[in-house]
Amino acid sequence: MSGRLAGKTAFVTAAGQGIGHASALAMAREGAKVIATDVNPKLVDAMKGVPNVDARVLDVLDDGAVRAMLGGLPPLDVMFNCAGYVHHGTVLECTPKDWDFSFNLNVRSMYVAIQAALPKMLDHHKATGRWVSIVNMASVAGSIKGIPNRFVYGASKAAVVGLTKAVAADFVQKGIRCNCIAPGTVDTPSLGERIGAFADPVEARKMFVARQQMGRLAKAEEIAPVVVFLASDESAFATGNCYSVDGGMTI
Repeated sequence: MSGRLAGKTAFVTAAGQGIGHASALAMAREGAKVIATDVNPKLVDAMKGVPNVDARVLDVLDDGAVRAMLGGLPPLDVMFNCAGYVHHGTVLECTPKDWDFSFNLNVRSMYVAIQAALPKMLDHHKATGRWVSIVNMASVAGSIKGIPNRFVYGASKAAVVGLTKAVAADFVQKGIRCNCIAPGTVDTPSLGERIGAFADPVEARKMFVARQQMGRLAKAEEIAPVVVFLASDESAFATGNCYSVDGGMTI
């Protein structure tokens, strides 16, 4: 199959819906063989049969399962760590449990996955000369911009930027590129659930839209092309960067 990612093997977490799903499908359309994982079996079943997609159930909080799956896969050309959680609240409303869960899902899961896959990635580069691209899900909330009621989410996503730059710096001469993306507010099922939790969901949606300079929310399909770009050889000279796709939130 032709395409910008033809011949590449990609691994994606949280691929059942939202940005992960749109990105997995976009990479598959560009010719990559995509191992698309999600914790939700129903979402995984819905992806089965999609061309170039190998859909599998995976809980990224299960270190053993992550290491076992990645250990059994062929060497990866692309890894997109997309799994995450948005906690709502200030530092006063963040419990130790909230803190631990947010950092475990938003940051530690990336550390475990990268650590598990990296030895094969390094060997893959040595054997073929092909560079490997790791893409991590950060956010405009965090090191880029402070967002109200996003205390632990912002802290964890700032950590993702630091993790990304550290991996990029350590392996820039060994065939590994590592970048992250920082979306603004994206209209995903996850956002829909958070909006639905407000006392007045209609007003809540208006609030989310109001903070976007473009006057609308992003679609997941508008974020996926940036993931494809970072996965492809078109971004061959890019590493250690955080790409904002935020509808003008940081203007």
